Parts: sequence; C-alpha cells; structure tokens
Amino acid sequence: MLKSRTAIASMIIILVVLIDQAVKIWIKTHFYLGEDLQIFSWFHLYFIENNGMAFGMELGSKLALTLFRIVAVGFLIWYIIRIRALRSVPAGYIICLAFVTAGAAGNIFDCVFYGLIFNNPMPPQVATIFPEAGGYAPLFLGKVVDMLYFPLFSFVWPDWIPFVGGQEFLFFQPIFNIADAAISCGIIALILFYHRYILGPKALAELPVRH
Repeated sequence: MLKSRTAIASMIIILVVLIDQAVKIWIKTHFYLGEDLQIFSWFHLYFIENNGMAFGMELGSKLALTLFRIVAVGFLIWYIIRIRALRSVPAGYIICLAFVTAGAAGNIFDCVFYGLIFNNPMPPQVATIFPEAGGYAPLFLGKVVDMLYFPLFSFVWPDWIPFVGGQEFLFFQPIFNIADAAISCGIIALILFYHRYILGPKALAELPVRH
C-alpha cells in the first residue's frame, strides 16, 4: 500500500509537470504574445504572461514569489512523504496533495528558467527557445505562461443595480494554465472532501520517522 501510494503521487506529479511544460513550450514557440485562437465559442487558446500567482494575480516581488513557490513545493513533498504510510489518511487526500504540488512545481519552471531559455519578441513574432542573443530575464525572474480561456457566458447587468448597472459581466474571465488548474482542483477537493485529514505542525512533529 505504501509503495502504491508513493507511486501514484509520484506519477501524478511527473505527468502534470510534463504536460504543463509541453503545452507552455508549444504555446510560447507557436503563438505571439496576445494571440487569441478560438477553438469553440466558450474555449480559446489565448497567450498571455504574468508575474503573479495562479490566474494572473499579483503578489509582492517576483523574486520573493518564486522563492516562496520553491519552499512551498519542498514542504508539500516532505508532507506527502511523512503522511503516505498513515492508514488513517485516505489515498484521495494524498492524490489531491500531489496535484497541488505538481501545479506549484509547473509554475516554478516558468519563473526559474523561462527568462533564460526564451526571448520575448514583439508581436506578431513568436518566441525562440535558446536564442543566440540570450533570454529576456535573469534566473528566477521569468514569466508564467497562461493560455486557457473559458468565456462561458456574458450578460449586461440591469440598470437598476447599484455600481454595476449597465455593465457587461463575463464569466469566466481569468486566463490560466494546466498547473493553475491542478492547484485549484486539488485545493477544492481538499476543502470539500478531505479537510478533516489536514495535520497541523504539532501532529506532524509527532509522526514517526520512516525510512
């Protein structure tokens, strides 16, 4: 059981990171910045970049955010290792943690390496991987690639509604990537189904060390 849990978590992390990076590299080298390809009316591939956290949010300095991500992934991997043998913890909980870990790791690669291995030409030119002139940013200061856009529906707020009356509302506006989706799905599932299994620092410290 221990080996199967470890194998499943490892496989999820590796597959999500590989798929996330493959899609990002393909988008980066085939789309110019700001290009919008409509697949369906409710699904677009829309290439943007951002400095922030999931779904393009901004939080603090770029370097601090990248270092925080690295520390968070290291903690999650340590946490999974510590709890993987506990019979009281269901496999679904570990799987959710693996998705969150994979998503965070996927965005780390963008931040750490993309500034070094890609250039950032002006549209409509697309980026080149390993350009002769070098990358667009130093180590740790790369930008996160986003491309998944789901404008599912829109409507205009009635004029009588304060503050937003007469304005158009579009759902869903954020543009994100596969790593963001893995983080979000993992956290939502944890909150809905596995919140009671989350262990605090004291409980973690009391767990036996397994080799």
